[in-house]
Amino acid sequence: MSAPALSLPLDAIRYDERGLVPAIVQDYLDGTVLMLAWMNRESLQKTLETGRTWFWSRSRQALWPKGETSGHVQRVKSIRYDCDSDAILLSVEQVGNVACHTGERSCFHRHGTNGEWIESPPADTLSQIYEVVCQRRQNPQPDSYTCRLFAEGDNKILKKLGEETAEVVMACKDDDPEAIAREVADLFYHTLVALAHHGVSLRQVYEQLQLRRR
Repeated sequence: MSAPALSLPLDAIRYDERGLVPAIVQDYLDGTVLMLAWMNRESLQKTLETGRTWFWSRSRQALWPKGETSGHVQRVKSIRYDCDSDAILLSVEQVGNVACHTGERSCFHRHGTNGEWIESPPADTLSQIYEVVCQRRQNPQPDSYTCRLFAEGDNKILKKLGEETAEVVMACKDDDPEAIAREVADLFYHTLVALAHHGVSLRQVYEQLQLRRR
């Protein structure tokens, strides 16, 4: 599959006094912020030409292509700049699903008082809920409804999927926007439980949706 055609008016970007502009990189599927780096005109030009991210290293004073040594390259899906033209946002496919040099998915994986806690960075709401569902599957809790669904197995999970689907249909038939939103939320949740039960990642679903988007 050919890379998307990338364009950006280089002269429209407002570089700072060092000739640099901050570049925020996010996952193209779930929107997770992966990293922040710096670009100059040349690295931005090479990014547009090659379809992968190139940055400017302030410490080495040199251009560097992301993933040059690790293989964790970033294939750029889209690129845009903000209303002040002084920041760039890149939507990328992160090869290997690792953007940070520490081996974490995102450079923004620390939080807490001293930044000592390490966990997956927040993404979209469905991804966050799916992660909680997977945690419940791996670490059952006696008072968890999700855990009870997993414990009762496929028949119970599929039965709930059928029930929630029917309730979405009825809410749509009643043309009740609040009820539709509520029932679709229930259907989404039970679908995430089914995905986790069968070992299908939400990312696989997003990839299928992207194929349909094309």
